[in-house]
Amino acid sequence: MESDKNILLKEFAPQLNRTGPWGYAWISFLIAVICLGIVAFFFQVLRGHEVTGMRDNVVWGIYIVNFIFFMGISYAGALISGTLHLFRSSWRKPIIRMAEFITIISLLIGPCFILLCIGRLDKLHYLAIFGRIQSPITWDVIAISTDIFGCLIFLYLALLRDLATLRDDDIIKLSKWRKKLYKILALGYTGTPEQQLRLNRATDVMAAMIIAIAIIVYSVLAWIFSVTLQPGWHSTIFGPYFVIAAVYSGSAVLILSMWLFRKIYHLENYITKKHFVSVGVIMLVLAAFYGYFTFSDYLTKWYGSEKNDELLIRLLFNEYYWYFIISNYIGVLLPLIVVGIPKLRTITNITITSVVVIIALWLNRYLIVVPTLESPYLPIQDSRPEWLNYGATWIEWSLTAAGVAVFSLLFTLASKFIPIVPISGLHHDLEDKKEGILA
Repeated sequence: MESDKNILLKEFAPQLNRTGPWGYAWISFLIAVICLGIVAFFFQVLRGHEVTGMRDNVVWGIYIVNFIFFMGISYAGALISGTLHLFRSSWRKPIIRMAEFITIISLLIGPCFILLCIGRLDKLHYLAIFGRIQSPITWDVIAISTDIFGCLIFLYLALLRDLATLRDDDIIKLSKWRKKLYKILALGYTGTPEQQLRLNRATDVMAAMIIAIAIIVYSVLAWIFSVTLQPGWHSTIFGPYFVIAAVYSGSAVLILSMWLFRKIYHLENYITKKHFVSVGVIMLVLAAFYGYFTFSDYLTKWYGSEKNDELLIRLLFNEYYWYFIISNYIGVLLPLIVVGIPKLRTITNITITSVVVIIALWLNRYLIVVPTLESPYLPIQDSRPEWLNYGATWIEWSLTAAGVAVFSLLFTLASKFIPIVPISGLHHDLEDKKEGILA
């Protein structure tokens, strides 16, 4: 009789060694978008920031918005994957690798948007040579570097069993260089009881560490805003507010990834309605917390004694009305309604809700960054509209699209190198079920 592992390998073989016409078309499209971003980047380097919508007053734009958003979903992936691993949730196994991939890929893309805001990239190394520990920017660099290192270790430990499986497999016809690479990366792992015990302990330790690191790192990012005296930023709840919003957006990205890979690779037997409902419930709880923190933040600004905060709220209600409604009303209420009412808990409804949440949370970051910079703390002499008001140019939108394309391309390539659903986890589940039946 054929073993369960061999059956699983045969089922996942098309994902690893076959790319159809639609797959090549998808990859070609992503590469084209990335090439457009490269052209926009060189145009910005040659002409300077005058080709963007950023000016002396609005010094940050959608580059920083994208940075905050990508870093947020990366920390969300770390928190979700680490928490599900530590709690040994039985339903986590088919989707936990997606959360791990989201973490690493977002961590690699997010900091790149910071570089796009720097006018002198040739002076970047000065940050390492002359960086001051008193500067919050230095805190962010140290925190993000630590997070990338810790998450890479956690992902590698999580992949080790499948790397060894692919190394020893003769069913899937893989190229020699891939076999050799799997052999090197597997580090001689053979699955002995002692190796499994050590691997489990190491994975548990790293899961706990990345949860702590993710909370600290995103709090540091929030403190960079809250330690300033800018209207809308000087808030004591920005730390937990940023963390909740990050996990909220990350849960939505995870649901969208589940739906896409389920459709593309026909994983209906492994990623079921139960998984969508489970992650949807997480999203519902986070929506409630996010709504509470948003309400608290705006309430204290509206009824506070700071005149500039009140003017900022008026600006949001007037010039950014629909952004505000989508971000803080629709983005909060829709998950509560769709996931909260059992009859509405379909895979399609939960996925559509996740897309709305992703858009709402991106707009939330936009409302945090841009309107505040359009409301100077001190009056300025030259108040020309083009200096006071921000509007992203095609350069910024092209680089934003390129960032999303890089995220999608790396996710696609990662799924071609390692099964998007862990074979080792499913294999053990099948063995446990058979033992239960025989017992």
